[in-house]
Amino acid sequence: MKNPLPRPTDRPAPAGVDRDPWWDNTRFLSATLIVVLHTIGSIMSRHESLAVFHVATWAFRVPVFVVLAGVFSSAAPLGPRQTRNLLRSIALPALVFSLLFSLEQHALGGPFKLYVAQLPWTLWFLMSLFFWRLLLPLVVQLRHPLLVTTVVALAVGYVDEFGLTFSASRTLVYLPLFYFGWRLRQGLLRDWFEARWSLPVAVAGLLGSGVVGLLWHAQIKGTWLSMRHAYVADTPLGMEGAWLVRLLVLGAAAGLVVCLLRVMPKRRVPLISVLGSGGFTVYLLHPLVILPLREKGLIERADTRLELAALLVFAVTLAAALASPPVRRLVQPLTRPPVDRLLFTRPPAADPAVGPSAQPSSDTLSKRLEKRPASHHDDSDRELTYG
Repeated sequence: MKNPLPRPTDRPAPAGVDRDPWWDNTRFLSATLIVVLHTIGSIMSRHESLAVFHVATWAFRVPVFVVLAGVFSSAAPLGPRQTRNLLRSIALPALVFSLLFSLEQHALGGPFKLYVAQLPWTLWFLMSLFFWRLLLPLVVQLRHPLLVTTVVALAVGYVDEFGLTFSASRTLVYLPLFYFGWRLRQGLLRDWFEARWSLPVAVAGLLGSGVVGLLWHAQIKGTWLSMRHAYVADTPLGMEGAWLVRLLVLGAAAGLVVCLLRVMPKRRVPLISVLGSGGFTVYLLHPLVILPLREKGLIERADTRLELAALLVFAVTLAAALASPPVRRLVQPLTRPPVDRLLFTRPPAADPAVGPSAQPSSDTLSKRLEKRPASHHDDSDRELTYG
């Protein structure tokens, strides 16, 4: 049996033990591309170069985050500790930042609206992540998990009821990539990541993504990539063949993600690896910075090449600033609310009267099923993005 790929854990590491920089390097790149896209999104229709960027880098944004979410997740049964962590690290930050978004929107002159079933802007990912984590222990019990989840992802496009509410469409459409990420951690494609011949192939794949964006960005519809709604008849194959387009998009996304992982440095990269551990903080905070700039028309003013370049530099700088350790420490009460004593009861004490033949608890089963090496010593982003 092949050894699994290195992965982060949800436990603090002993002093001197570092995070695996491979995941952190990838996460920072993906988070930065997301910030850039959200910065230029409102003016993308005016500039062809931005549309090329959108298509060429699509697989390196949300699909990478989804795959890494699977890498960082456990398929062990959800015991009390895992359930509390799911609520503490995903559900509560989603509610906190949804409220912050509502308050900021109201401060900018909009109506005050509470978002519950349909979280605003980027927060759909946290809702989907919550459901992915609940579904993973069930999915791995299937005989052919990847096949089943892919069929569901393709079929759900024909059901109008699956849309933005509770992020239902994206949850099911991206579920195969989430499971694929979990399988990568189990050792899937290990030979690919280590073989010398795969490096030029991966580089060719990344270049191919750029070529597709350059040549066919106008033909690739936003609905093909967003995964937010049911199919519409905007494909060359009509409604009957819309599932083939989605299958091609998901397959290309999976292929490009492994290409990116193959070329990503596995060693520590100065500054990048440190900032990569703040990917979750970047994801949560950047909309609160970009929204007022967009609503006040400051982003709309960018028109010349120099102004667009300055906008891109701003987006990259913003991602780096939000990922910095001081900012992570400052906003940790928001990204990881300290509400354990308020919301959770103490774990039940072990019953000394129970003999060794008693059935083990869910936590004990989880620990037995998946032994995880300690690799985190930074609590600010520990197990937040990836449950």
